[in-house]
Amino acid sequence: MASSTDLTTLLTPPACIADFCIIPLGTPTASVSKEVAQVQRLLKQSGLEYSMHSAGTTVEGSWDDVMKVIGQCHSMLHENGVVRIQSDIRVGSRTDKKQTHRDKVEAVEKLLKEDH
Repeated sequence: MASSTDLTTLLTPPACIADFCIIPLGTPTASVSKEVAQVQRLLKQSGLEYSMHSAGTTVEGSWDDVMKVIGQCHSMLHENGVVRIQSDIRVGSRTDKKQTHRDKVEAVEKLLKEDH
């Protein structure tokens, strides 16, 4: 990167896949299924591709849209009484090809089928 590049004009990646887990703290019970259901409803309304799994959710879209919806999940849970929230987020982007989270899983499953 040239030293004369204005870093404030850098754009975010056009596409990403993020895996995130929202952890509400200080809730009355150890269960967070109510909060997870609220997050899933918000994701459905977002129009982004997503898939819930046992330890979080994978969501894909533009960097800005994905980060926005994760932030909206925080805001929604705060508005619903959760005072403190921690999130683990792992996000990847690539520029060499378009790839969905399903494509990534299918690539590994294809290799595993060759084991038989």
